Amino acid sequence: MTPELSEQEILRREKLAELRKLGIDAYPPEEYKVNASALDIKENYERDKLNYKDLSMAGRVMSVRDMGKACFAVIQDSSGRIQVYIRRDDICPGEDKTLYDIVWKKLIDIGDIIGVEGYVFTTKTGEISLHVTSLKILSKALRPLPIVKTDDAGNSFDEVSDPEFRFRQRYVDLIINPQVRETFKKRTQIMQSIRTVLNNAGLLEVETPILQSIPGGAAARPFITHHNALDMPLYLRIANELYLKRLIVGGFDGVYEFAKDFRNEGMDRTHNPEFTVLEFYVAYKDYNWMMDFTEKLLEKVANDLYESTVVTVGDKQIDFKAPFKRISMYDAIKEHTGIDISEMDEAGLRDACKKLGIHAEPSYGKGKLIDEIFGAKCEANYVQPTFIIDYPVEMSPLTKKHRTKAGLVERFELMVNGKEIANAYTELNDPLDQRERFEEQLKLQERGDDEAMFIDHDFLRSLEYGMPPTSGIGIGIDRLTMLLTNQSSIQEVLFFPQMRPEKTNANAEAEKI
Repeated sequence: MTPELSEQEILRREKLAELRKLGIDAYPPEEYKVNASALDIKENYERDKLNYKDLSMAGRVMSVRDMGKACFAVIQDSSGRIQVYIRRDDICPGEDKTLYDIVWKKLIDIGDIIGVEGYVFTTKTGEISLHVTSLKILSKALRPLPIVKTDDAGNSFDEVSDPEFRFRQRYVDLIINPQVRETFKKRTQIMQSIRTVLNNAGLLEVETPILQSIPGGAAARPFITHHNALDMPLYLRIANELYLKRLIVGGFDGVYEFAKDFRNEGMDRTHNPEFTVLEFYVAYKDYNWMMDFTEKLLEKVANDLYESTVVTVGDKQIDFKAPFKRISMYDAIKEHTGIDISEMDEAGLRDACKKLGIHAEPSYGKGKLIDEIFGAKCEANYVQPTFIIDYPVEMSPLTKKHRTKAGLVERFELMVNGKEIANAYTELNDPLDQRERFEEQLKLQERGDDEAMFIDHDFLRSLEYGMPPTSGIGIGIDRLTMLLTNQSSIQEVLFFPQMRPEKTNANAEAEKI
């Protein structure tokens, strides 16, 4: 069904037809050579005026101020916005004034992409601008942009803030809200900074399968699909951990991957079903080494981004200066609930949940009950970077048992601003112990825990060839980006977050039927 067009959309299509009647291709195929950007001109013109006399740039028309036979306009390229001055006799030096009188004044709209050539000058009001000597239309916009007005002081009015619109039509959001682009530039800078640290440490960047026959490496509900040629179910990975550890078995001393993972679970301001995780594994290291390395890594990332370790998050100042606080999970729970759970069995933990007003499903084992208590009563208290260390063995089926504390494992989670940012272990490399842990997870599945881990027999086989002592970590890139760009919603740091199906006129009518 063809969508119903608005009055503006009809008018723009009519203008497109007029351009074609004039023999003007509104979508020309040839290269348009650009040698300048808005940001370059604004930052460097005053220092080097001689090099700004013969410029070519392209961008989107964002506003026009008509003065008859001349006008000022603002165009926006990928670097920002700049004012241009267009005079009728400059772009139409001969008798034919069609380009200005018809094309520019009547057939070009806000949102159209144009190419301009000319030279830079400073207006009487002191604004650096481009005096246009040549103009060409490069792409006709058939939909109008939402209009965001800006006064002389740079204040914006009528900004488009509706998240439903912004996240669904991110391409429009990026055009009209320049600050959004800055968030995503910082996301790239964060990943580049991390890559530099890991590469300098001698780690190798690798890729591992997204489609997996067993969804291993984490406790989560997977997405399931079907491979027709092999006639078998496959899962979108919930983690890449088990494949990276196979590479450590294979002889690499350090590997890392920025992975897209998928979990078929709830959605909220900090969860999206598709998300990005950095995982890296280093042979002959333990979780103590990993804590030290993680502190230095995040301190470096903050400094690279802001030239400071202090980052503003909402009304808080969070300092990534190493070292970070360290506290055991049992001590954290005792500190914030007054209850010592260190010697409790499952029944005792259920009673503790009841006293604390925490709902506990019958399928929950000891590990899940402890996790529920910590999440409900402790997590939000850790605003400054804090390592929660030494987890119960029931919570950590892939982690080596603690070298001195019975019933615990050598694991930490990094909490910042009340949220988990990273999860790390001294990796379990005993294949017999690992098999027993997987079998315990299988029992939880039988009790109805749909987030319990599957048994990965090939991974167990790899361990039987011998994996060196290893430490590994997973860092949530989306949540880290939220922190370092002062965003409270994960949707703000994903170009295209998952959305419910868009309601159109067609499916609205279908719902009525």
